[in-house]
Amino acid sequence: MFPNLKFIVAHGQMNETELENAMIAFNNGEVDLMICTTIIESGLDIPKVNTIIIEDSHKFGLSQLYQLRGRVGRSGVQAHAWLFYPNINKINDAAKQRLKAIKDFSELGSGYQLAIKDMEIRGVGSLLGEEQSGKVNAIGYDLYIEMLHEAISEISGQEIPEVNDTQIDLPINAFIPATWILNREEKLEAYKSATECSNNDELTELATDWVNRYGNLPKPVESLIMIMRLKLLAKKCGFNKIKLKKPNILIETKLKNSTFKILKSSLSSSVQNKFNFNEGEQLSIITIRGLGATEIQNQIDQLMLWFGSFEREIKNFDKELIKRE
Repeated sequence: MFPNLKFIVAHGQMNETELENAMIAFNNGEVDLMICTTIIESGLDIPKVNTIIIEDSHKFGLSQLYQLRGRVGRSGVQAHAWLFYPNINKINDAAKQRLKAIKDFSELGSGYQLAIKDMEIRGVGSLLGEEQSGKVNAIGYDLYIEMLHEAISEISGQEIPEVNDTQIDLPINAFIPATWILNREEKLEAYKSATECSNNDELTELATDWVNRYGNLPKPVESLIMIMRLKLLAKKCGFNKIKLKKPNILIETKLKNSTFKILKSSLSSSVQNKFNFNEGEQLSIITIRGLGATEIQNQIDQLMLWFGSFEREIKNFDKELIKRE
């Protein structure tokens, strides 16, 4: 049909010299047609080539089809990519989706959309480990991205572990005197209300309600409110327990050292030197040197001050994550 048509063959089993000669001949226009394997998938740039025919295109991955299609249309001349495959009803669903995607996403700059579609079709597996398996379409791409953010945060250490309740073991009289709330059931309900407060505003409102009902707060009740405020801050910082071990204060936490370094950076250098982090398998210990040798009120005041700085730094974490999303 085309008696004067000249063609050349290129494949991966050719030696380097043969392959180079074939490519040069095609590039120089000495032949009209190149019959080849996917060896041309990337790196080949011959602007005057304007047509590619891909046999058995249903057997190729979406990224391969994208790269092969990109071998033509590299100049201002209209290019054509012909994808041949058997009867559409004889190929599997994944192949159908790949062919539809390469057809739908043909505009300039569509590589990102194709990459996302590729992940949805074949699954991305365990990106952060050796195992490559799994299906993104089983959970949806949005949930996958959310899970990926969590995994990255965990690996980088910038994650604040969830704490249900922080134990405070400090020598302070923090309780509700029986002479202030006489009814035992009311006193138990008051303790319950204090533990259920989730922020400072609720604690302030509770204290105001107690004053209205029972009179001015005794010193032990003021200390109770203060300890509850410290608990709230400690929970937000990921601290499980705070205890006195003279002359130091010890804090148990599941924080990673890399995260705590960022929190500690919010303090002045002279205060940072007081903190020592000893990472363990389950729980790590933060030692605040010398604080336990001071008066109890000073201990509480300093912890509140420092934990407040940590909380503000944690809010910066959240803002950064929102920006990335």
